[in-house]
Amino acid sequence: MREPGSQRILTFLESFFHFLHRHFFYFIIASYILGGFFPRFGLAIRDTDFGTFRLWGGEGIKVSLSLLLLSLLLFNAGLGIQKSELLNLFRNPRLLLVGLTANLSIPIAFTFVVSYLMVLWHNPDEVQNILVGLALIASMPIAASSTAWAQKSNGNLALSLGLVVFSTVLSPLTTPIGLHSVGFITTGEYSERLHEIAENGIGAFLFLSVLLPTLVGIGLHFLMKRKYIEGAKKPIKDVNLLNLLVLNYSNASVVLPGVFSEPDWDFLVVILIITGGLCAFAFFTGFVLARILKSSGEERSSLVFGLGMNNNGTGLVLASLSLAGYPSVMLPIIFYNLVQHIVAGYVDRKLSPDRF
Repeated sequence: MREPGSQRILTFLESFFHFLHRHFFYFIIASYILGGFFPRFGLAIRDTDFGTFRLWGGEGIKVSLSLLLLSLLLFNAGLGIQKSELLNLFRNPRLLLVGLTANLSIPIAFTFVVSYLMVLWHNPDEVQNILVGLALIASMPIAASSTAWAQKSNGNLALSLGLVVFSTVLSPLTTPIGLHSVGFITTGEYSERLHEIAENGIGAFLFLSVLLPTLVGIGLHFLMKRKYIEGAKKPIKDVNLLNLLVLNYSNASVVLPGVFSEPDWDFLVVILIITGGLCAFAFFTGFVLARILKSSGEERSSLVFGLGMNNNGTGLVLASLSLAGYPSVMLPIIFYNLVQHIVAGYVDRKLSPDRF
């Protein structure tokens, strides 16, 4: 007896997402390759504009499709949160405080080390571009996409969301600290621009893309019946995976076509080494801290992905608005964004080799 049409569609979707979960690491790499060679659709996603949002009549932010996709990640994470995990987060905030401190201090310390190691590089201007790019990486809140990776590896969503939300709430304080800190080790106009950017706020973007969707998702979680929440868990996780792939493809479409067509190989290689080193060190620190603090497997996943992934979308917005005359500073941000998802895919396979 043949299956009804709707049942065949459901069977196909279940098989597709099963395959996607098991091979997600390779899908991530494919999304970057597509972005480099076929960027048109990715650029259309970034250029789609739904108007401007103004926070209390102040600064405005363009509501793009990519921003809405970013917000969807946080909404889904908020909807999928466990009440018991949320309550436990406030009863025992140690991991949250350690994660927030490490998220700011690790990349700043790494940038200081890079500034000393690069003194002999043949092109001082390239060094300054790299340091400014690292400054923007270091000063950004934890990435919204870290919640999707934590969710995929069955991590503690309350801790993951807590790291994202509180790093964002504290960003009016921590972002200037990061920018000023690196501003003191850069030189000339690069130093001046970093100190200037540190004085500007990014509240509207952070509110719209992170705080609002997270709070709405958590609110709906508490309003909806438990059976509906349980039934929505798998579809939410599946949607977030597709969402991540689309966002990665869109980000890759911005810079990789130019990199592929006119590569400056020594500059690109050193950026890849530096951003890869920072990313690997951040993920590794998450494992070390989780072991020292004797965290559960779920808490470890959230801490590792939280420390390894920064909100580079915000960094790119800042760079495009305030450093339009220095396009090379965007390369470390783009590279870190690409590398962090590749490393996250590898880490996810190591954390949960038998899960899908």
